[in-house]
Amino acid sequence: MQQSDARPSRFAALTGPLSTLLSNQAVSLFFILLLLWLVLGAMSPVFFTVNNILQITLQGAVVALVAAGMTFVILSGGIDLSVGSIFAFSAMVTGIAMQSEFGLFGSIAAGLLAGTAVGFLNGFGVARLGLPAFIVTLGMMSIARGGALLLNNGTPIFGLVDGFNIIGQGRIADVIPVPTIIVLVVYLICWFVLRYTPFGRFTYAIGSNPEAARLAGVRVSLQVIGIYMLSGLLTAVAAMVEASRLNSTQPAGGDGLELNAIGAVVIGGTSLFGGEGSIFASLIGALIIATIRNGLTILGISAFWQNVATGAIIILAVYLDRLRRNRQGS
Repeated sequence: MQQSDARPSRFAALTGPLSTLLSNQAVSLFFILLLLWLVLGAMSPVFFTVNNILQITLQGAVVALVAAGMTFVILSGGIDLSVGSIFAFSAMVTGIAMQSEFGLFGSIAAGLLAGTAVGFLNGFGVARLGLPAFIVTLGMMSIARGGALLLNNGTPIFGLVDGFNIIGQGRIADVIPVPTIIVLVVYLICWFVLRYTPFGRFTYAIGSNPEAARLAGVRVSLQVIGIYMLSGLLTAVAAMVEASRLNSTQPAGGDGLELNAIGAVVIGGTSLFGGEGSIFASLIGALIIATIRNGLTILGISAFWQNVATGAIIILAVYLDRLRRNRQGS
């Protein structure tokens, strides 16, 4: 009898840490990402190489950067449909500044400020005017896109200043892409903010229960404005990376970026109801989207199927989140 009692306890001692580890959303998603790499590697010998894996991180850098800001927005219970247009507007402001001889750093600062300013307008509309985030950011999606087109009469700007190309085309030790390093630094900062600062704790609190957060002394309006400003800023950073890669700024850039950014966050397990999620899981979600696109391209599958696959995964992720919430509520 004692022997039979010892077996479950010994089994529990072994499986306990493993189940705890797998219950972490970022860890479980990482295993899914590895499995996806192994499957695609088995289907194509070209896929599972160091160069291609680094290429995936490079291809996913823009979505990952926007998804970092989107994570804060969705954690707070909001949504930002304007990121694609903010992306184009920030890039065009940077290009115009370069044409106006603002210099490298002045032009980058102008682009980052432009993205942050649009984010402020989004946050002001949601927090101060009391409008739904969906409506505010949907309207801003059209306004910012129109601004991007008006800045240079709908024409791309080519031939950016010297040194700007390092942001998107440079490599550390001729191996690791600079955008990959930028993404890692941004996510480490965001992780620290969410975990160890009042700004991060208040973001979770507002997403869980904004009224309770307000009664607890959180200045909800200022926090929401700050969250949308952060989203605009990180979207502008993504625009700098993409403009540097292309050595041009495109008024039509960022089309559909909001779908991929929201998809990365949702695939990462951040609840669309707010208050629950992981920043590193959003990063892995962005890598999963980049992996699918890269893998389908290598396998010679039509690019049209990439959008189909991304949309299907987003719907599946939301459905699984709903099932999980129903299970927790029962």
